[in-house]
Amino acid sequence: MFNLLAQYIKGIAEIDETSLNIIFSKFNLLKTRRNQVLVDYNEVCKNHYFVNKGGIRVYTLNQEGAETTRYFAFQGEFGTALPSLIDQKPAFEYLQTIEKSELLTISRTDFYFLVDHIPSFALVYRSILENGFIAAQKRIYGFQGFNAMEKVNWIKTHQPNLLLRVSNKMAASYLGISPSTLSRIKARL
Repeated sequence: MFNLLAQYIKGIAEIDETSLNIIFSKFNLLKTRRNQVLVDYNEVCKNHYFVNKGGIRVYTLNQEGAETTRYFAFQGEFGTALPSLIDQKPAFEYLQTIEKSELLTISRTDFYFLVDHIPSFALVYRSILENGFIAAQKRIYGFQGFNAMEKVNWIKTHQPNLLLRVSNKMAASYLGISPSTLSRIKARL
């Protein structure tokens, strides 16, 4: 159950078995169905999730009901509504599974306990924050001035599995284009 999480942690920091076992003791397995909402729009996020199998996304809806996806996490990655988890205010976005998933979930309290008491886990948290910031910046600034074809090519280069794992509707909401435009572009590739 914890093999993938152990690989993830060991890929970031050196860690002993005792510390790994303490970390594992704070996580619980959560099996979800497809499209299960983990955090609702007005809810305060209480957990961090490590994806053992499946995937999750963070998205919001505008006044017309159109989705904008901000983030995807797939097998071997952490994901949550991070601003809400940090500041304990309503998420104003949704956290949802995109397929039947197996998640390792950890409460905010236990997560920060590990950050404060296990130096290797503090490095994991730093990595989550740094990689999330870099990915967001690349996506934001990389998309400025890009036409739809350039956005799709950017995703193929930087997140090649995304277009294979999610629906056209979800991918289009992440790219900021319409699903029909995405379909036309994919047909030309």
